[in-house]
Amino acid sequence: MFNSTLWLTLATLVGLAAGFAREWLLVAAWGAGGRSDAFLVALFLPEALRMTMAGGLLAAAALPLYSQRSKMAQQHWLNGLSPWLLSCSLLLAGLFAVGAPLWVRLIGPGLDDVARDQAVGNLYLLAACAPGFVLHALLSIPLQARERFVLAGLGSLMFNLPAVIYLGASGANSQPQHVALACVLGSLLMPLSLLIPVWRLGWRPYSRNGEAGAGRELLSKLGPLLGSNLASQALALLERMVASMLGEGAVTWINLARKLINLPLIALMNLNQVLLGMMSAQQGAARLGLLKQGLAAATILSVPASLGLVGASPTLVAMLLPGQVAGGPLPLLLAWFAVPLVFGAWNALLARYAYAAGDTSLPLRCELLGSLCAALLLISLPFAIGLIGVALAALAGVVVTGLLLMQRQGLLASVDWVRQWLLSLLLLGIVAAGLYPLTAGWLQLGLCTLVSSLVLMALAAWLKPWRA
Repeated sequence: MFNSTLWLTLATLVGLAAGFAREWLLVAAWGAGGRSDAFLVALFLPEALRMTMAGGLLAAAALPLYSQRSKMAQQHWLNGLSPWLLSCSLLLAGLFAVGAPLWVRLIGPGLDDVARDQAVGNLYLLAACAPGFVLHALLSIPLQARERFVLAGLGSLMFNLPAVIYLGASGANSQPQHVALACVLGSLLMPLSLLIPVWRLGWRPYSRNGEAGAGRELLSKLGPLLGSNLASQALALLERMVASMLGEGAVTWINLARKLINLPLIALMNLNQVLLGMMSAQQGAARLGLLKQGLAAATILSVPASLGLVGASPTLVAMLLPGQVAGGPLPLLLAWFAVPLVFGAWNALLARYAYAAGDTSLPLRCELLGSLCAALLLISLPFAIGLIGVALAALAGVVVTGLLLMQRQGLLASVDWVRQWLLSLLLLGIVAAGLYPLTAGWLQLGLCTLVSSLVLMALAAWLKPWRA
């Protein structure tokens, strides 16, 4: 479990570093203003689709179906599924492009007329990314089933690399439509990087020997997962809409905070992918044991990362981002966004515990209730207390979802959530009071690194996730 997670994390980290470089170069070239907001509004739908596929939506439904078949049946199943999924991806691209003016008005209602026109033009181009994202997710299935995670994990690097190269070369002379075309090129590089190994495994999209009904079978499992993901994306959409009404640059601030928060999420996302495959092959007490190991590992990964982000956010913003954003609201916003990371780290594992048992409906119901709670706060708190209200709404949503996932699966008495969550809150409060107020610089960063390292070692010695 840990070896697979480590290598997949390293591969994904390279891709996320490229994604962060893209955001950094974009802000350095255009600043945190209308042009940046317009591009990020246009990128919202394609990026949501990419992150949905990368987060394992397709794999969660397809891996159990693929793994239960013989080798020859696997080839037929995958070949029968390919035309169906490719048709769906082309339909998505058409919906993104044809509805671009409506999508932009929905996602960025606070944009001015010039920024809105720019966003519509960008989305016309970015819509073409959809087929590459879906095809990459499809081709990753046979590789993940054989525990070949690393090559599939390089998809983020393939997507971001062309945009990084263009922005790095052009700087302030870069144009939004050229960045959009670079993103389209990256979406095509994603499946091309998997083509040779998957071809060797027998993938033939034009084959007439595909399994009939593969699409319908997948859809029966995918339906609840799609509902869960749509609830998540609807919440992200609402977050983007609220930000667009909080003033120019607010969308960019929220986007930058989310990008920085994604750094520690890499290992958690990859741990989820690995554990899903392992839990699917187990029953009863063995599956519960794997869940406990995974939750312990999630705590060890998320708590030190959150402490570092809370305590050193002023320094991280000053060091990692262009100078024009250091004096803005981003440090405090980043610190608050780091808090839901601790509690949300458990939710994906708890949902995959249900997926491994073949139940994809229960996590959907829990997430819908949690998203409803977050949405109600999202349409009220930010207008009362500013951007921090967005982070508080997210915190409420993940806590409610986590508690519901444990309660509905009868896990409240089986997993050690009370002690671990209370300890996490205590540590976050101490770091926020003691380290965040320090002057941004190497002293703050050094102290946060020391504290996070000590907490990581203490948690590892206490929880011992490697113990069966």
